[in-house]
Amino acid sequence: MPIRAELDAIDWKILRELQNDGRMTNVELSRRVGISAPPCLRRVKRLEDAGVIRGYRALLNGPALGMDVVAFCLVGLKHQSDSDLKAFAEKTRAWPIVRDAWMVSGESDFMLHCVASDLAAFQTFVIEELTSSPNVDTVRTALTIRQVKDEGLVAIAS
Repeated sequence: MPIRAELDAIDWKILRELQNDGRMTNVELSRRVGISAPPCLRRVKRLEDAGVIRGYRALLNGPALGMDVVAFCLVGLKHQSDSDLKAFAEKTRAWPIVRDAWMVSGESDFMLHCVASDLAAFQTFVIEELTSSPNVDTVRTALTIRQVKDEGLVAIAS
């Protein structure tokens, strides 16, 4: 699959470094990628403007904040018209427990990544919100045991 943005080796180094540590200063980033600070800043700005870099955020430790349950829900809808799919996608945005949502192919229509304070809160969400939502036909849940890998979204070769 072709890359949609024109990136050179320096751009890839910038992306790898920022994905590993998005808080570093431009001076530190420029040192790590081997160029001076002004062109480094211009490159980062260009990557942001092109939508290659979507944003920056802090990665929080859920258990340290009392969010001990991570689960995935596979949701099948009764009807899959474009308007039905869009309506359910919009509904996921209103549920704070749903941290990520994907429309998927196969036996299910959506996969939801959920984080809750405890099992009771997750069960309440599934029973009172998710399964009772209009057009929801099936819900399959998978409680996680422990996270074994936590990397950035895009694998970038060294």
